[in-house]
Amino acid sequence: MRWDESHESPDIIDRRGQEPMRGGADIGGLLFLLPWLLRTRIGWVLIAGGILFYFARGALSGGLVGQNVHGGAGSPSAPGEEAKAHFVAFVLDDVQSTWSTVFRQMGRPYRHAKLVLYEDATETACGYGEAATGPFYCPSDERVYIDLGFFRELSGRLGAQGQFAQAYVVAHELGHHVQKLLAGRDGAPAVGLSRHDDSMRPTKGASGTSVRLELQADCYAGIWAKSTEQRNLLDAGDVASAIGAAQAVGDDRLQRMGHGRVNPESWTHGSSDERARWFRRGLTSGSLEACDTFGVSQL
Repeated sequence: MRWDESHESPDIIDRRGQEPMRGGADIGGLLFLLPWLLRTRIGWVLIAGGILFYFARGALSGGLVGQNVHGGAGSPSAPGEEAKAHFVAFVLDDVQSTWSTVFRQMGRPYRHAKLVLYEDATETACGYGEAATGPFYCPSDERVYIDLGFFRELSGRLGAQGQFAQAYVVAHELGHHVQKLLAGRDGAPAVGLSRHDDSMRPTKGASGTSVRLELQADCYAGIWAKSTEQRNLLDAGDVASAIGAAQAVGDDRLQRMGHGRVNPESWTHGSSDERARWFRRGLTSGSLEACDTFGVSQL
């Protein structure tokens, strides 16, 4: 892929090298205040509110994989790590530029997501995120979270080689951001989400809503890939690299690697064939309407 090797993005938040904070007040201070809190009505309200806040924060959303991939963290000083950071920044801006154009053509505003680079674990508005689960998108703060060490896992253990495999990862996560923006909250029709709104509870299974959301994000990644093809940014083998990445993170393949058996009832992201097929669908059509995974019975 042709890209600016010194590119930096205003939408990157770099937390690498920072100690993750689990949030919350100092426990000693809370214990000191506890007797007073228990003696007052407002104290009980505060305690109840704190408990509700803790459980209402929600689970992490929009991860690339449904299984634990045991991704290792990357050090900012590791060989090639800064080049990867510049590459992610370039892809982030290019993907968002593409979606800005698409939304403008629809007469709708596009709001930029942020991308957080971190190591091992980090706080998010959706809860505590860990590198072992792979890259993910949090709709509550509209941020994509990536530990660059995952790219070593992607090319190594998962066998998805090439830079465009990494680009697919970023484009997929931003696909979840597009889903949020297209959810129709402003009264406009939700393009390509004919049977889904963001109040629908994700369900597991080979045809569940979770799989449909993930395959749609793969299709959206394909729409961006088509734009790079049209702008002559691709090198030979780039498309095959992205398709290889989509296949590498299929639920069936990861389950075989993890415990040797496949259980479609527990799927959250779709099979390798399905992920590759929906990516190709976006790549071929370049159309949001073609990515309506909620409008088909057979994925």
